[in-house]
Amino acid sequence: MLGNFCYSNSTKLYFGDDSLKYICDELKNYGPRVMLIYGSGSIKKNGIYDQIISILKEAGKEVVEEAGVMSNPTVEKLYEGAKLAREKEVDLILAVGGGSVCDYSKGVSVSAYCEEDPWEKYYKRMEDPSCRIIPVGCVLTMAGTGSEMNGGSVITSHKENLKIGKVFGDNVMPKFSILNHMFTLSVPRYQMVAGIFDIMSHIMEQYFSGDDDNTSDYLAEGLMKSLIHSSRIAVKNPQDYEARSNIMWTATWALNTLIGMGKSQDWMVHMLGHTVGAYTNATHGMALSAVSLTYYRMIMADGMNKFRRFAINVWGINADGKTDRQIADEGLNALEDWMREIGVVMNLTELGATKDMVGDMADSTFILTAGYKVLTRNEVAQVFMDSL
Repeated sequence: MLGNFCYSNSTKLYFGDDSLKYICDELKNYGPRVMLIYGSGSIKKNGIYDQIISILKEAGKEVVEEAGVMSNPTVEKLYEGAKLAREKEVDLILAVGGGSVCDYSKGVSVSAYCEEDPWEKYYKRMEDPSCRIIPVGCVLTMAGTGSEMNGGSVITSHKENLKIGKVFGDNVMPKFSILNHMFTLSVPRYQMVAGIFDIMSHIMEQYFSGDDDNTSDYLAEGLMKSLIHSSRIAVKNPQDYEARSNIMWTATWALNTLIGMGKSQDWMVHMLGHTVGAYTNATHGMALSAVSLTYYRMIMADGMNKFRRFAINVWGINADGKTDRQIADEGLNALEDWMREIGVVMNLTELGATKDMVGDMADSTFILTAGYKVLTRNEVAQVFMDSL
């Protein structure tokens, strides 16, 4: 480990079939008004909503509901939620849903008492909050983003064709999160698979950077191997208890900041994916899958040692008698085969992107500098074009 770092994570997790009951203990730590945030209403169909409402009523809480959080939460929705939280003077925000709901809830928590435009302050200028922050708790219903144990919040402005992620500090992370993988079993297959690739992408973004020998990369390899194994079971039997449980736990560890400690991180695939999402409103995990292979094949030569290691340690590629390039190629081919096996989107055309969009998309993409290759604007455009 060559890097200097300070690691902390303030989120308390409750994991397993009985985890929801522990929310009663957590609710005692907060005032009477709870803002319940959720998405399109699936939690009302699968019974989770009724369970949550019952618990909140038994705890004597006044419930303020904010429904309709979309898969790519918009800046307009952020303003709406912040206004409601402020006017109702809520004491706790309880996010019940997947990553979008958790991300949105953290955005609301720092925006309710912000004295200026939170979109401009937090997401465009990347400033930290200096106002009162409403505490957040999460009940996770979809595995993928890791938002239940980090400070990330992604908001989209369709007017500006921008989708921006801001990573807040410990003071914005959920105070507690409930992880019951049984709540994820009703998620549609498309969303399950998108979540699986989102997990894989989070790990690869942190893994494909740096040339030193560090513990973080060994942890990343173990998480990737676990995810590959469990995902193959889950796509054949989405109700498999153990596979879905392992996927949920892997998702949390993939992005609770641990495996990125002591090293640089890339995150360029997410910049590309966020642009795709801003222009097409695509499901996040599918936007990532559509551009990942093109991007990694473009930068492979600049990070050859790591791509060779990826092939051998993650995919079990036999290195005997092969050049580094051949080994690395086989590793990315194995990644592609797995992506097709689980059924993710493999091109941007399927997500609604067209050649006419490429120039504007390239202009809108934030270019990061910590990966193996710093892309030019034209190379960004080439990734999009080759991903169609």
